[in-house]
Amino acid sequence: MSDEHGSFSEIRQSVDGHSMKGLLRYCIPYWRRLSVGTVAAFAVRLSRLIPPLLVGVAINRVINQGTGEGSLLVDAGLIPAGRITGEAARIEFLQQLVIIAGAAYVVRSVARFASRYLFMSTAQKVQRDLRNDTYDHIQRLSLGFFATHQTGAMMSVLNQDVNRLEQFLNTEIRQAIRVVATVGGIAAIMFYLSPKVAVIALAPVPIIGLASGKFLTWIEPKYRGIRETVSRLNSRLENNLGGARVIKTFNRYDFELDRVSDQSETYHDEKVGAIKIRRAFFSSLRVITGLVFVAMLWVVGSDIVIGSDAALKVGSVAVFFMLLRRLYAPMRRVGKTANKYQLAKSSSERVFGILGHEPEVTTPADAYVPEDVDEPRSSANQTQSDDVEGHVEFDDVTFSYDGSEAILDGVDLDVEAGQTVGLAGTTGAGKSTLLKLLPRFYDVDSGAVRVDDIDVREWDLASLREHVGIVEQNPYMFSGTAEENIAYGDLSVLSGEDEGVSDAVVDAAKAAEAHQFITDLPEGYETQIGERGVKLSGGQRQRLAIARALLNDPEIVILDEATSDVDTETEEQIQQSLDRLTEDRTAFVIAHRLSTIKDADRIVVMEEGQVAETGSHDELLRQDGDYAKLWGMQAGGSGSAGVASADD
Repeated sequence: MSDEHGSFSEIRQSVDGHSMKGLLRYCIPYWRRLSVGTVAAFAVRLSRLIPPLLVGVAINRVINQGTGEGSLLVDAGLIPAGRITGEAARIEFLQQLVIIAGAAYVVRSVARFASRYLFMSTAQKVQRDLRNDTYDHIQRLSLGFFATHQTGAMMSVLNQDVNRLEQFLNTEIRQAIRVVATVGGIAAIMFYLSPKVAVIALAPVPIIGLASGKFLTWIEPKYRGIRETVSRLNSRLENNLGGARVIKTFNRYDFELDRVSDQSETYHDEKVGAIKIRRAFFSSLRVITGLVFVAMLWVVGSDIVIGSDAALKVGSVAVFFMLLRRLYAPMRRVGKTANKYQLAKSSSERVFGILGHEPEVTTPADAYVPEDVDEPRSSANQTQSDDVEGHVEFDDVTFSYDGSEAILDGVDLDVEAGQTVGLAGTTGAGKSTLLKLLPRFYDVDSGAVRVDDIDVREWDLASLREHVGIVEQNPYMFSGTAEENIAYGDLSVLSGEDEGVSDAVVDAAKAAEAHQFITDLPEGYETQIGERGVKLSGGQRQRLAIARALLNDPEIVILDEATSDVDTETEEQIQQSLDRLTEDRTAFVIAHRLSTIKDADRIVVMEEGQVAETGSHDELLRQDGDYAKLWGMQAGGSGSAGVASADD
């Protein structure tokens, strides 16, 4: 069961192994780019260590007139040994230092570009792949997932969590390389110059490592709570913005502000708690590095004053302190990387938790695919058949949501191809739920639903739904043009590259009695209808939905209260288009107004999840049962409101 307000804590249990391994798997296809970027990142950090060495060499060789013995650059063969005397020799030596410094800066600049470009571009590619895969997986999950998780929470995963993983890959991986390269290079140089001083300088490294590990333990629950709080806050904001009209109608500004404020206050408190731990950790690191600097100053200064370390020259001391400044910046960055790692880990648990969450309704192996599917699945084991006829059978169907009380209990219904069946009954009778089982939005608990004598659980899921058209009470309209919303019914029309409005779209609109009002819109078929079709009336949206279904040309049609929210004149227009939609098709019509189904081939009355009555309009009136009572109430003009609502 999902968390209230759409947090995803239970989704974390779907992660296979460590969640950050999932991010690594997405990096593997780009290993060549990352390998070159890693080498370039090492080159950047190592080239930054050259200038301090040049300063030390200049002090020892020119100012103190040393021979260069024990110098790293001399031992590496980059500059010659021996004392430097005379102006010409000094100029030549200066030229050598300038060339080495110039080469180091060139290498650093080129490597810096290569490293940042390769890591940034690769992070963008991983982000693209991850968001596409996560979105694709979400849209293929069963409807039960969408019933228990809010849109705002899912948007938070697709945007904030995926973006955080991209930022971690782009920035923190390079920072980790920076730490390894810098600490490793500086440690090697320091041990080369003076092992005793190197031990002092590097003493905090294991301390910082252990402290960072402890920090991860402290901060992890904080960030996990923050991510869940953000999801709940996003869900609340998404709900309120989407329900702006209701909030205005009931003047609930203060009430909703209080609810958002409570969520914001919780987020504030958790964020401040995390900030307190984080800043205390970073301040502790600065104290440790400061103490080491003071200790080095005392030890090195004492050795120089009393001359106890003959190998430690003034230039080498300068190198030590210059490198020390470069050592502790990346070491302190370890804490920030640990902080970012926990943020990324919290996000990865949600992203890869979703990717590991399997849909409850899936296409079986060796799925049944009828011959008339445009692009059948390529499988040698698939069963092939003639075109879909539309014979539907509900055989002793029992169903409940999440194992709760049964919504349907032993429903039997056999509908011949081409028949129109009306469904009536009081609210909660199970009418809408029954028809959700036909396109396999949910699977039965027991019994079977069959199309053309084939259990729908044996069908290829995409093929089954291609042959079932649905027009709902409140049809969903996409933000876009009227043409695009109708064209959604046929993929070949939707993805067509022909200029102008498709003839197929116009024909479907005319059949749905929608062509006239569309041409009266400011830009006709190219008119933007707004988010969820807010610029259209309920009847106009309904007719667009019918046109969309007509363009799909399904063999089975489900009409779920398609005329319940329109006036009488609009209902007559919609009914004409519905008659065209149901002509020569198997049709299921859920009715609020019983007048819309009185001419159906058969009427099924449901009560408490069972079939109470079945027959034609006249037969049911003669039986003088539930249908006759409902008809009498509506015909008499009383009690019609809510008698047969489809909110099942």
